[in-house]
Amino acid sequence: MGASAAIDFTSDVPRPGDLNVSWIHGSESAKHNTDPDIQVHAYDAHTFVLRQNMAVNYEAPFMFLLFGNARAVLIDTGATASAEFFPLRRVVDGLIDTWLAAHPREGYGLLVLHTHPHGDHVAGDAQFAGRPGTLVVDAEQRSAWEFFGFGDDDGGPAGGPADRRAQVDLGGRVLKCWPSPGHHSAAVTFHDPYTGILLTGDTVYPGRLYIHDWPAFVDTIDRLIRFCAAHPVSHVIGCHIEMSREPGVDYPIYTTHQPDEPPLQMSVDQLQELGRAIDVVGGRPGRHVFPGFVLCLNN
Repeated sequence: MGASAAIDFTSDVPRPGDLNVSWIHGSESAKHNTDPDIQVHAYDAHTFVLRQNMAVNYEAPFMFLLFGNARAVLIDTGATASAEFFPLRRVVDGLIDTWLAAHPREGYGLLVLHTHPHGDHVAGDAQFAGRPGTLVVDAEQRSAWEFFGFGDDDGGPAGGPADRRAQVDLGGRVLKCWPSPGHHSAAVTFHDPYTGILLTGDTVYPGRLYIHDWPAFVDTIDRLIRFCAAHPVSHVIGCHIEMSREPGVDYPIYTTHQPDEPPLQMSVDQLQELGRAIDVVGGRPGRHVFPGFVLCLNN
């Protein structure tokens, strides 16, 4: 079978997708949990959202697999190294094989990137070591910055060098990427113009936003709000759900059963609410509770 025609990832964008999904959210008895180790949801034919089972790791992080004409990108690799308990490579290979069966390509590659280097986002990296046609970019700042082409001074105040965004071309599907320090100095935000999704890692999500550098976090959120004002953004999507549907109530850390979760996706309006919350908190250390998230500032 010959190669199929190139997919148009640039016309009439952003294109709507499906986020009407019931995410696996653990069970009262982790021992008797029968959910898949990894849940896979197709946002569209070329965009997949994966979630790790809470019975495998309480963090239950989300990962993202995006297909372009020349290669796919996997953003984050979850919280568990063992392929026996967390078969990320097998699941991703299966998704790629299925996609290539529908869209044949020669020499199709895989790029593995990260939102930041914390262990619950990089643990599965080693599963992709030695995979043909695969580039795994280490999430630590030196390696990631070199790949993206960020300078040593990127990630500074809004309006400065950090506003010079990098691009990752998957073959007609070009992601915009830029430094987003605050939660972690090496954090990166991704915007996919094809779907309009803004991938914010652990910077913005419905949960406890752990802030290790307040001035950097303030600059990052300001930059995200300004980006959304100038570009079509369909959803703001982070890597965890920790809140319940009851405003201001989060599930305790180490929880492995969250039966009343809100949606993973947040809106631009909620991002703006975060901007207003920053003004209220003003850098005061502690735990600051808001309806859709909790700001946790180091002393």
